[in-house]
Amino acid sequence: MSSADGERDGGAEGAPPEQLALIRESVRQAKVPRAKPRTWRGAELAGELPVARVLVDKGVLHLDRYFDYAVPAELDADAQPGVRVRVRFGAGRHRVRDGRREGGGLIDGFLVERLAESDYSGPLAALAQVVSPEPVLSAELLGLARAVADRYAGSLADVLQLAVPPRSARAEQKPSPAPLPPPGVPEAGSWGRYERGAGFLEALASGGAPRAVWNALPGPEWSDEIARAVAATLASGRGALVVVPDGRAAGRVDAALAALLGEGQHALLTADAGPEKRYRQWLAVRRGSVRAVVGTRAAMFAPVQDLGLVVIWDDGDDSHSELHAPQPHAREVLLLRAALDKCGFLLGSWSCTVEAAQLVESGWARPLVASRDQVRLAAPLVRTVGDGDLARDEAARAARLPTLAWQAVREGLKHGPVLVQVPRRGYVPRMACAQCRAAARCRHCAGPLEAQDAGVLRCGWCGVEENSWHCPECGGFRLRAQVVGARRTAEELGRAFPAVPVRTSGREQVLDTVPGTPALVVSTPGAEPVAEGGYAAALLLDGWAMLGRPDLRAGEDALRRWIAASSLVRPQGVGGTVVVVAEPTLRPVQALVRWDPVGHAVRELAERAELGFPPVSRMAAVAGAAEAVAEFLAAVELPPDAEVLGPVPVPVVLAGGPRRVGGPTVGERWERALIRVRPGSGGALAAALKGAQAARMARGGGDVVRVRVDPPDIG
Repeated sequence: MSSADGERDGGAEGAPPEQLALIRESVRQAKVPRAKPRTWRGAELAGELPVARVLVDKGVLHLDRYFDYAVPAELDADAQPGVRVRVRFGAGRHRVRDGRREGGGLIDGFLVERLAESDYSGPLAALAQVVSPEPVLSAELLGLARAVADRYAGSLADVLQLAVPPRSARAEQKPSPAPLPPPGVPEAGSWGRYERGAGFLEALASGGAPRAVWNALPGPEWSDEIARAVAATLASGRGALVVVPDGRAAGRVDAALAALLGEGQHALLTADAGPEKRYRQWLAVRRGSVRAVVGTRAAMFAPVQDLGLVVIWDDGDDSHSELHAPQPHAREVLLLRAALDKCGFLLGSWSCTVEAAQLVESGWARPLVASRDQVRLAAPLVRTVGDGDLARDEAARAARLPTLAWQAVREGLKHGPVLVQVPRRGYVPRMACAQCRAAARCRHCAGPLEAQDAGVLRCGWCGVEENSWHCPECGGFRLRAQVVGARRTAEELGRAFPAVPVRTSGREQVLDTVPGTPALVVSTPGAEPVAEGGYAAALLLDGWAMLGRPDLRAGEDALRRWIAASSLVRPQGVGGTVVVVAEPTLRPVQALVRWDPVGHAVRELAERAELGFPPVSRMAAVAGAAEAVAEFLAAVELPPDAEVLGPVPVPVVLAGGPRRVGGPTVGERWERALIRVRPGSGGALAAALKGAQAARMARGGGDVVRVRVDPPDIG
C-alpha cells in the first residue's frame, strides 16, 4: 500500500515473528478437514454459506483478526455482509454442547463475509443476534479502514469506531430521499484568478482525477471555490467529500453549496447536528441518496459512492489530527482514499504546510496558485516594527503595542472593525522576570506562575500562592507579563479607546461573524470571526511567543495563523493593513510580508531533508515507563534502516498541569523514544511496531506503552 504522503511503501521485508506464527497455524489448520456446520444445539443452520466471518469490536492488537461463527437459519436473511451483529466472545467462559461452543459474553461486531466452510477445525459458536439488517460496512470502507490501521500500527476495530457512527434505530427506520439528478457544469467564477483554476474544474467535470495543492488567495471566496469544485464533480456523475477543521468552516461551505446547487444535493456531517441527525445524514450518503459531503474530521471516512474528489481545507490545523487510537490525520486518510478510489484530490489553504510542499515536489500533485499580480491585488499591506520605527520609538521593539500598532488601530477604526490576534486566552496566563525574561516558576512544583484577575500570584499547576518570588537566574524581584491574554488585551484596548465597542472571541465564546461597523475584535488564533466587508486592519501581537515554542513546526504554525487572520482583512488597495509585532528579520515574518507561504514551506522542506526530519522521513514515538520502553525496544524487530533516537524523559505531569491524551497520568515519570526510517520503510516500521505491541498485549501485565506513528510534535 502506498503511503499517503507520496512515498512508495512496498510493505514489510519480512513478517514479524507473531505474524509468522499465525501464518504457520493457519497452514496447519488448512490440512485438517474443514468444519461444515449444519446444526447447532439442535437448530438448523443456514443452508448456503452457513459460516459468518466477523470482526469483533475489541480494539486490542492481538485480536485484530476475523473470527468465524455459524449462521442460524432464522438469521440467514438478515446476516448479510456489512451488518452489525452480536456474538458470544470471551475465552474461559465457553463450553461445548452438542458439538458446538456456547457461553461467553455478548459483544458487538461487523459481519464481514459469508463462507461455505470455515478454516477453523473446531466447533463454531453461532451468531447471537443481527442488530440491524442495515449494511453499514461496505467493502470499500473496510479496505480503507484496513489501510489506515496498517499505516498507523493500529487495530481495524479502532478505525471502524471512528468510521462508522453509533446506530440510531429511528434514523434507520426513516427512508432516505430519492437522489436528485446531477447538476450542470458550473462556471469557473473566482477560479479564474488562478493560473490553472479553470482547467482544474474542467478536468473534474469531464470525469478526470486531477490532484492539486491549492494556495488560496485571501478573502472569503475560498468556500465558493470549493463549492464549484464539488459541483463540477457532481456534474460528472460522481461524488465528492470535503473535510474542514471546524464547524464554522463547515457552515460556510454548506452555505456556499446550498446557494450553488440548492437543497438536497449534499449532506453536512458535524458533531453539532446530534447523534440521530448525523447518523441519518450518514445513512443517506451510504444509501446513495446524497453524493456530496461536507464535514469535520470524522467525515474523512464518509461512505460516498462513486467518489470523484476529496478536498481538505487548512490541513495544518490541529483539529484534523484524531485524538483517539490509532490517531490518524485527515490529510493522510484522504490521500489514501485518493489512491484507493483513483479519484481527484484538492488540498487547499491560505498558507502551505511542509507536507503539501512535499506532495508538489514529489510530483504527486500539481500546484494551483495565482500570479503575483493577483496576490498583490487580494492581500492586505503587511507592516512590521523595523529600524525606522525604532528611530521614532526606542521602546517599540520591547513594547507590546508599539506606536505603529496604535496608529494602525486609530486609522482602521475610522473605516471599520479592527482585529487583534492574541496568542493566549485569559487575563495574564504567564509571568516572567522583568530583568532577564526567565519564566517565573513555582518553588513547590516548578509550574508556571500566573497573575489571576486582579489577584495574587499563583501557580497554574498546584495552585500554591507565591508572595515572595525572586528570580533564581538574576536575583530580580520584578515581574512582567510573558504572554498577556485576550481578556487583559481587551481591557487595555477598551481603556485606550473608550468610545469603541470591544468584542472578544475565544474558547469560552467563539464568534462567527461581526458587523462591519467600527469595533475592536480581540481573538485567539483560530477563533477569528469574519467581519462583514472585511477588517480595516489587524494587529498580530506577541509574535515571539508563537515563534519561541520548542517545536519543529513553530515557524510554520505561526505563519499559518498569521495568514489566516490577515486573510480576513481588506485588500491593500482599499486600505487594508496588518501590523505584526515580531522580529522583522525572522523567516516566517518575512514570508508574511511577501505573502509567500509556499516559498517558506519549500525552504522548510529542504532543511528537513538535510536533517532527516518528517515528512521526508517517517517517525514513530514509543512512550511509557523507562523499563517498559526499554523492554519494548529490545523486543521489536525494526527495519534495517531504522534509527532509534532517545529515549529521553517526558515532563512529569503534576496536579492541575496539562495532560495529553494517551500520555502519563499525574505523577508518572515516562520516557519517549523516536524511531526514524527512510522513505519506503514506513510500512515495515508500522508492521514491526504493531507486531511487537500485539505480542506484548497478548502476554498481559506490565506497564502501558504508547505507540504513535507520525506524531504531530517531535520537538
